[in-house]
Amino acid sequence: MTFESGRTDMSSPLQASVGKELAADLLDTVLTSLDDSKAEDAVTLDIAGKSSLADYMVIVSGRSHRHVGAIAEHLLKDLKSAGAGSATVEGLNICDWVLIDAGDVIVHIFRPEVRGFYNLEKMWAPEEDAAPHYIG
Repeated sequence: MTFESGRTDMSSPLQASVGKELAADLLDTVLTSLDDSKAEDAVTLDIAGKSSLADYMVIVSGRSHRHVGAIAEHLLKDLKSAGAGSATVEGLNICDWVLIDAGDVIVHIFRPEVRGFYNLEKMWAPEEDAAPHYIG
């Protein structure tokens, strides 16, 4: 059944702008937590136009296995405090590469050697002919 009332549905643009604001707030929480944990070489990529997985990808390094684990644990605690406690975590048992999927923000925490090997920044970076969209 269809209705032809002549009225346009305004919920989609409003939901998109609210979603973008929530993603930006979540990104602020993530970046603050990573900074507090002394994460190194932070790179934030805006991947909203490249993937439907998330709006932002954050890639950081920790100095050792222990530091990578501590950064991840601190971030998970801060996400829970901010109301985004349903993050999915992979790699916390080994701490070479910990992936935290917080919905609109995906965080990769690497040991430097592992980060250099996988080089995610190059894979997800904007095309060379486009202007860079790095956030931080």
